[in-house]
Amino acid sequence: MAALVGGGSRPRTGEVSLGHLGVLFLDELPEFTPQVLDSLSQPLETGETVIARANHRIAYPSRIQLIAAMNPCRCGGGPGQSCRRGPRCAADYQSRVSGPLLDRIDLTIEVPAVTAADLCLPPPLEGSAEVRARVIAARERQRSRLEDLNADGVAQTNAAMSGRLLEEVAQPDDQGMALLRQAAEKLGLSARGFHRTLRVARTLADLECVERVGRAHIGEALSYRGEVVRGRVQDAA
Repeated sequence: MAALVGGGSRPRTGEVSLGHLGVLFLDELPEFTPQVLDSLSQPLETGETVIARANHRIAYPSRIQLIAAMNPCRCGGGPGQSCRRGPRCAADYQSRVSGPLLDRIDLTIEVPAVTAADLCLPPPLEGSAEVRARVIAARERQRSRLEDLNADGVAQTNAAMSGRLLEEVAQPDDQGMALLRQAAEKLGLSARGFHRTLRVARTLADLECVERVGRAHIGEALSYRGEVVRGRVQDAA
């Protein structure tokens, strides 16, 4: 835990603080102990790591972009591969990552195994350079939007917006709000999950150069909330 979030008898920074304003990549996420993973909750929520001792308290800046990867189960099995323990293996392995931590992860994407046939497919129509240009344009759109609304000048992107700013600039249209309200009730979204869905939807709209968040953006944002949520989005829609 000290290596990841900092601490020790003579407190030092951990990887999460060393990654401030950058990316922290955790491979094989469930292989970390649950206590270590749960210690990431505070940095992900507040952007800082606080280490408290009997005679002092230290706060390290820890605003990171967390990217994590994991296999479906401890055996590493995926579609088309057998597992000796069956579904129980995947359930036990994935349960090592707590619900509160998953609630702080905005995008959960299943990446299927690459087959030999996939290697024969033509390259995607949109390459990395084109995607980069769209991202830069979306970030500039966010900066311009927040320039007048953000009195303290802290937020320059959707990720840094406060709840008040988020509700002001990411208000969905009537159909989008109806879907979000239905999903919140049927999927049991927490208040954090509600706002994070709205934040992702606002970014999706920015990537499409659309001023108003719509039903399609809300639906796509909900589909990224994890495997459990993904299976119920259609019911809410």
